Amino acid sequence: MTQALLKPIKLHDLELKNRVVMAPMTRSRANNEGNVPNDLMVTYYTQRAGAGLIITEGSQVSKQGVGYVNTPGIYSPEQVEGWKKVTKAVHDEGGKIFIQLWHVGRMSHPDFHNGELPVAPSAINPNDKSYTPQGFKDTVTPRELTIPEIKQIVQDFTNAAQNAMAAGFDGVEVHASNGYLLHQFFVTSANTRTDAYGGSKENRARILFEILDSIKKVVPIEKVGVRLNPSLHKAFGITLNEDTIPTYDYIIAQLNNYNLAYLHLTEAAPANHEVPFIEAHIAKRYRPVYKGNLIINGGFTQESGNKVIAEGDTDMVAFGVPFIANPDLAERFEQNADLQQPDTGTFYTPGAKGYIDYPSLAEVEA
Repeated sequence: MTQALLKPIKLHDLELKNRVVMAPMTRSRANNEGNVPNDLMVTYYTQRAGAGLIITEGSQVSKQGVGYVNTPGIYSPEQVEGWKKVTKAVHDEGGKIFIQLWHVGRMSHPDFHNGELPVAPSAINPNDKSYTPQGFKDTVTPRELTIPEIKQIVQDFTNAAQNAMAAGFDGVEVHASNGYLLHQFFVTSANTRTDAYGGSKENRARILFEILDSIKKVVPIEKVGVRLNPSLHKAFGITLNEDTIPTYDYIIAQLNNYNLAYLHLTEAAPANHEVPFIEAHIAKRYRPVYKGNLIINGGFTQESGNKVIAEGDTDMVAFGVPFIANPDLAERFEQNADLQQPDTGTFYTPGAKGYIDYPSLAEVEA
């Protein structure tokens, strides 16, 4: 019997060979002046083209959006040219690849901005760490965005989506998750604005829908995915409260008005299941709400991934860390092979070590 994870699926007119998605993961290998995707990255993504869908690491939509050292962007002509090599190589191997569009907001640091403050919905310090060129540093209190600046960020996401199409991507994922800028707008622990972008859940979610409405003028909306993490708590300065889940109920219901490629959700961390106001079972809650293709992420194994699809709670499963050490993860699932363990010390270090030197099953057997 075919494993649920290994059955093909269509995202509108895009055919995926399986339902094993490579989750977006920061790897900090674009260690050059312009944060341009390089040959190492071409190899890395090509090695993983056996995934039904690759979602790249978060790629900043502007210089203002950067918040981690050596992460690639998608706002300059040089970056577009670098990504063209990645998409061509992945397509030559029969893979499909989306790029994740990213703005970190207050999770950045003045070191990235010539001493200027990072920006956010409100001037609230997340009291976390930013990964700067000099290593991890404490975050600072950001500067509150003006409305014209918010409109510019909407345009930055739109330009990045257009650039992604020029670079040959099959689609884009809007990163509205994990405590970064759009997530900061959604939650009252990070957004205390009193204008059109604060207060009610409709106002706090406004920026996401403005971005989608703007992108769909230049890129088919069927090529756009959205990533959300409704139950994130005590990470990146985000704190869950009684407003949080009702806000996500609203956002996810509204997303049915967009013919998206998919909605990508993250399960609640098991350690937080007893937190007040949390939704401990994200896929179960939102599968009945959201009518389109659903991807779920968060600590899944081959067994639990097959189960969550078979039970009808999702269409696809995104795997993060397993893809680091197992470039041929779908093939290993097919063979029921053991998985290699990653070297956590090289997750964010420059160079090939711990990045493109994990052998495939065929190489191990040889």
